[in-house]
Formats: sequence, structure tokens, C-alpha cells
Amino acid sequence: MARLFFALWPDEAARDELSARAKQVARRCGGRPVPGANLHLTLVFLGEVDPRAIPALREAARPGGEASFVLVLDELGAFARAAVAWAGCREAPPGLMALQAGLARRVREAGFAVDARPFAAHLTLARRIREPLAAEPMPAVRWRVGSFALVESVRGEGAYRTLAQWPLEGDGEGT
Repeated sequence: MARLFFALWPDEAARDELSARAKQVARRCGGRPVPGANLHLTLVFLGEVDPRAIPALREAARPGGEASFVLVLDELGAFARAAVAWAGCREAPPGLMALQAGLARRVREAGFAVDARPFAAHLTLARRIREPLAAEPMPAVRWRVGSFALVESVRGEGAYRTLAQWPLEGDGEGT
């Protein structure tokens, strides 16, 4: 079985900013920063999928006309039960919400199980935090989202492998 999810990868400049922020947050909260190469925003979590089903999953994931958009991460927070600190959006852009909802719908209609929890746009910065972190504003980190990817969590390596990537249409909203 393969552990799969769909994600957005920050561009290099945003990844560098977020990596520095991850180290700061980990020091502050007593956790472990997520390595820069692993920083991503999960759109749809699938969990364990039979590798033979990946071609059908790739077909189901083809974009449904969603446009590129600018993502602004401007809030820090934590999920206490999961012991993770995250960067999120005080106001999620419509392009992000449309991409996530459309992708989840297409994948579900193709017969794949999708995490039933409501979508919470966030990017994990630190794991195993020991100190609480209430939601607070942070200096904005932004990037133009021009694609999304199907990603496998590689067991035992703490790494991710991109299995497929799809471009989004046009310029999209915002700058």
C-alpha cells in the first residue's frame, strides 16, 4: 500500500521563508521543525491506497478548470492534540477553496476514500511541540500557486515523492 495525498509545494522563496519560520517556531514551542524539502500544504489526504489504483487516481485528479492563485500564509497556530504548529491563512483565497473542493469531489466520485474532516488550509511547520501556541498573526509568506501534485509519503525515510503534477490555468486571482 502507498500512503498518498494531494499537495501544494511552495516555491523556492516561500520555502526558504517557511523553513526559517519552522525553525523559530520549533525553538519557541520545543518541537522539531519540518525540513524545508518537506514543507507542503495538503489539499486532500487519501491515506493507504493500493499502488495499482494510482493510474485511476491520476485520471480522476485532472484539473477541472481551476485557475492559479496567490496563497498568503499570515497566521501561526497549533493543533494541540496532534502536537503540531502550523502556518495558515486568516482568509483562504477562493482559488484555494475551489481547487480543494473540486479535487476532493473528483477523487471521491472516482471511488477513492477521502479524509472526511473539513478542510483547514495549513502548512505544518513543527511537529511534537511541547508548548501551546495560540493563533496569532505572522508576517505574510506568499507564493503564486500554479500547480498541485499527487505525493507519496515514503515509509521509513521521512521523505515525500511526487508521483504526478498538474498545472492550473492562467494567471488566476491576485498578485
